[in-house]
Parts: sequence; C-alpha cells; structure tokens
Amino acid sequence: MRRFLLLYATQQGQAKAIAEEICEQAVVHGFSADLHCISESSKYDLKTETAPLVVVVSTTGTGDPPDTARKFVKEIQNQTLPVDFFAHLRYGLLGLGDSEYTYFCNGGKIIDKRLQELGARHFYDTGHADDCVGLELVVEPWIAGLWPALREHFRSSRGQEEISGTPPVASPASSRTDLVKSELLHIESQVELLRFDDSGGKDSEVLKQNAVNSNQSNVLIEDFESSLTRSVPPLSQASLNVPALPPEYLQVHLQESLGQEESQASVTSADPIFQVPISKAVQLTTNDAIKTTLLVELDISKTDFSYQPGDAFSVICPNSDSEVQSLLQRLQLEDKREHYVLLKIKTDTKKKGAALPQHIPARCSLQFIFTWCLEIRAIPKKAFLRALVDYTSDSAEKRRLQELCSKQGASDYSRFVRDACACLLDLLLAFPSCQPPLSLLLEHLPKLQPRPYSCASSSLFHPGKLHFVFNVVEFLSTAPTEVLRKGVCTGWLALLVASVLQPNTYASHEDSRIALAPKISISPRITNYFHLPNDPSIPIIMVGPGTGIAPFIGFLQHREKLQEQHPDGNFGAVWLFFGCRHKDRDYLFRKELRHFLKHGILTHLKVSFSRDVPVGEEEATAKYVQDNIQLHGQEVVRILLHENGRIYVCGDAKNMAKDVHDALVEIISKEIGVEKLEAMKTLATLKEEKRYLQDIWS
Repeated sequence: MRRFLLLYATQQGQAKAIAEEICEQAVVHGFSADLHCISESSKYDLKTETAPLVVVVSTTGTGDPPDTARKFVKEIQNQTLPVDFFAHLRYGLLGLGDSEYTYFCNGGKIIDKRLQELGARHFYDTGHADDCVGLELVVEPWIAGLWPALREHFRSSRGQEEISGTPPVASPASSRTDLVKSELLHIESQVELLRFDDSGGKDSEVLKQNAVNSNQSNVLIEDFESSLTRSVPPLSQASLNVPALPPEYLQVHLQESLGQEESQASVTSADPIFQVPISKAVQLTTNDAIKTTLLVELDISKTDFSYQPGDAFSVICPNSDSEVQSLLQRLQLEDKREHYVLLKIKTDTKKKGAALPQHIPARCSLQFIFTWCLEIRAIPKKAFLRALVDYTSDSAEKRRLQELCSKQGASDYSRFVRDACACLLDLLLAFPSCQPPLSLLLEHLPKLQPRPYSCASSSLFHPGKLHFVFNVVEFLSTAPTEVLRKGVCTGWLALLVASVLQPNTYASHEDSRIALAPKISISPRITNYFHLPNDPSIPIIMVGPGTGIAPFIGFLQHREKLQEQHPDGNFGAVWLFFGCRHKDRDYLFRKELRHFLKHGILTHLKVSFSRDVPVGEEEATAKYVQDNIQLHGQEVVRILLHENGRIYVCGDAKNMAKDVHDALVEIISKEIGVEKLEAMKTLATLKEEKRYLQDIWS
C-alpha cells in the first residue's frame, strides 16, 4: 500500500477525530496512513520523510496552535534553519477554526506558512474549516479531494523517478488537482457567503431552490413541518450518500462495585489539579438584570497555586445530575449506575491503532464516568449519528438518522442538530427505537473539558485568594422540544454557592456560613502574554464589556499596590472602556472603578450603556465600547502608535471583539490617513509585537 504520514495537532479532540477518519478512509482508497499526534516527535522525522505529509491542525485561544503543537512550532520557527530545510517535503494541510474569532484558522496558517518558508510544497491545497457554520462543510469535501490528489502525487513521483532515477522535485499540478483546488476554493467561498448571510432563512432558501428544480410546489408549505425527526421533499425522497460506518473497538464489562469511594482525583488531566474551598460568593448584578453575574472567591492559601493578573485557570466541573440520571434511565442502565466499567479493545476490531480512551479512568463507576468524564452535552458528530443508525429498529427513525448524517442532509443537520444544540439525550428521546450499547457511547462521547475563567484579582491585593467572575449561562435547546438549560459549569457553580451567596454588594466581610462551602478542583492554564507590561510607564488601554472586565480588575488592583510600594514611580496612563446594558442593574465593579479613578490608578474610564436611554451627548453616541473607542480615536491611536502603548481586549468573540477590531481599523485609517488594508496591517504588526492582546471567548 502507498504510505503517507498523517499528523494531527488537537486541543479538544476535533483534529484527532478528523485525522482518525482520514486514517480509516485511507485503507478503502488503497493507502496506508502512518498516524501520530504532532507532539510524538520520536515517532516521525520530517527531515528524512520521503512520503507525502497530511496535517490536521486546530486553533486555540485567540489564534494560537494547540498545546500539543507548541514544541513542533517552536522547533520549526528556529531562525537558523536553512530555507531548503524541508525542500524534499510535499504536504497537504487542513486547518480548523472558528470565524467568530479574529484570527481564523491561525494555528494551521502558522504551520502552513512556516513549512512553505522552509521549502516544503503543497501536493494538495490547504483547507480552512469553520466551526461557526459547521466544520463538515469543508472537512468532508477536503477529505474526498485528498485521495485523487494523493494518487496524482504518487503517479507523478513515480514518473519522475523513472525518468531521472532520482527522488522527485516539485511537479506542476495536474488538471485533476487543479479541479480539486477550484472545487475547494468554491466550497470555502460558499462558506464565506453563509457566514456573512444575515437572512437567517438560508435553510428554507436551499429547499426553495430545490423545490423549483424538482417542481415540488408544495415544499414550502411542508417545510414548516420539518423537524429533528421528520424531513420533507426533496430530502425525504432523495438517494443518500451516507458516511462509512466507524469501526467499533471497545468491549465493555460492568462489574458490581465493592462500595469503594470515588473522588474527582480520578479525573484525568495533563495539568496539576488543586482542590480549593470557596471562601466567598457575591451576586454583582441586581435581580432584575437580564443576566446574573456572580463573583466567586477561592482560598488558595494552603496550596502552591500561583497566578499573575491576566492569567486564566480551569474549573473541573461535572455534568448535571438530572441529565446524567435521565441518560442512564433512557439507556436502561439506571440500576447499574454504581457498577464499575471495565474496558478492553475488541480483538477483532478493524479500527487502526485502536486505544482505550485516556479520559475514562480505570475502575470507576458508570455514574462517575457520565458525571465527570464525558461531555454528554456535546453536539453529536455525523459519524456518531451514522453509528446510531445500526441500533435503530424503526425504519422511519433509521431513515431520518441516515438523512441527518448524509451529504444531502447537511442543511438539516446544521439546523436541527448543530444550531439547535442537540445532545445525545435529545437524540435518544427523539428516536425511541434507538438502543445503542454503552460501548458505542464511550467510543463517541468526547472528554468533558474543564472550563476556563480569567483571574479577576491580584495576589498582592488579595493574598492567598483568587477571584473569578461569570454569567450564569442560560440557553434554549430546541431539540426535540424546547428546554431551558444552564451552562454545564456556570449552572453547577451557581447551585454550589446558592447557600452562601451574598447580595448585590462587593462586601469584604466574612460569612460564617462559608465554613460549609464545598471545595472545587482547579488547574492552571498557561498564558505568556495577557499580562501587564514589565515597565509600568508604558500606557495601556483595556477594553472589557460585561464579564470581560474580570482580568482588568486584577490589573488595577495590582497597579494600586505597585503605586503604593513606589510612590515616586513613573506610571503610564491607564484607560478602561467598559460597557453593560443598564447603569443600575449590571454595572459590574462600579464602586471599585470609582475608587481606582479617584486615586489615579485608572486615568480614563469610558462607560457605555446599551439599553439605557442616553442622557448626555457622549452617551447618545456611545452605545457600545467600540463607539467610545471611535469617540476617543485620536488618543487611542496616539497611545498605540506614538507612545508604544498596549491594548487589551477581553470578552465576547462573536460580536464585540470583531467590532472593536473594526473600530481600531477605522480610527487608525482616519488618524494617520491610510487605507483600511494598511490599517489592518498595522494592527497585525501590533499583535505580532504582543501589543494588541486578546482574551476572548464565544
């Protein structure tokens, strides 16, 4: 079989799952994939690799390669490497990202660009898959186009070897490869159109077009009846291209437990885990605010956990008890919830390189695994739906699951599964004849990820304490019926602190009830950049609406202590652009900000209220933080371009971070009189210099 090297760089398992899918398909197409995580550098050597290379790379943070790729990226970024270091290498790269973030697919782009700089050449065009509209829109056609591109690569390589008797050099792309490239570019441009389409009715538009093509005049009427469990023409009458069945590989045995106690210590983590008590919890918003915002204080005094303002950390959280119970009930496993789960690899599995899931600890109960180890809220991938088909007895339900995982049903999958935030429990309730074995769920449910939070305090200001701030997330899941759900972690934390919660005041008094407060498990997250400048004379601009203000409270507390310690020190200007809905309901840390302003820690405070009736002229024109940035464009540009200042942006990636970025482009373009493209390049330079820093989430 013709061999190629297949590497993946993953943060939460997406890139790994896609690489495994490529590996499975390779055999069918007559290839052999040598699959490795990019961090396993002892198992491959790109310096001597003669086979083609395929890389699948996700993006983490605000455009960084995943943690597993850090060492690899550091090695290839070595500036002493010659420009022909990888001249022998031919590769294809698939980048994964989310266009809600400014630096879309940047993890893949960093590796792609550097491989090119070191002489490597594409045998297949790079793909950029967007989780915002559905990774599968690019992933599936990219994988489909990979096989003809590989065949062409091996054909041209063999031809050149026969002619010259030497290893091949870069060859012109064949017409077939050009076709694959043009198709991929077309797909990506279509994704762009989807991304920027505001109509909100794209699914019905697709159906409308199909209706015209097939003379189905009643489709639009029937479209109102389509749902998670029911399709309408033309999909209901279409021949389907269904993905290959993923090979099963786990054998599960349930053993009665002997009553041993389990603890969160069984949860697997690459980082050190600290169990710390909650020492205070405060509600920062009024009861009539649209969102409830809580501040939680952790006592880290008896641990060696340390942090700087701007750092983040992870909270290890469980799934909702009621959702776990509902799932076990539906699987008819409720009476076995205390049983130990023993896993083995099936001896006859066809899965290449099958391994036990590392996130499922040995000798733990079914209840523990579903509570602490598996992301039961994860949106099921199409491969999972395909696997469920074979355990569904009702023919109509089986057909509908086939449609949802098919190429033809991509629109319905997006609408009724992905966009509706459907989870496994939703699917099992919607398709009652589906009875999957436990082994299938353990194969397909991903690891329950710790949730990241920004540190909202300074250890100089609060020794032995760590503060963090969060909104209690609530959202409507519409599959199969409307259910109001809370965020996995924020819902659990809100429940946890309910008995000790202090009212809407950032009080410092201790509460006797706090002695009863439980402990939570946290782990540090490495950030090397979202910190105050080492030189306090450098001016800084902070942009943090809503809970995005969290790290900046830590910054300001830290600066206050530094200024107390160095009263004659040279401290640069500090600007804060904050925004919320209502001045009297969700103006977070209002008292503290006034204190910082009064004592000169904060030199400029610009606040916008998006839902209040504007009072003054400035309020009337500044509804959001980006409006205030435009109002003060001259000062912002002066700080960034003439005073070597830094700008920090924290908060929502979906709208705010993009709007702030656009506002910065506008003011740079206006103030220094350049085209917007030039202003964008200026911002890119600021980012490279670590002077435009983001801590954003979707």
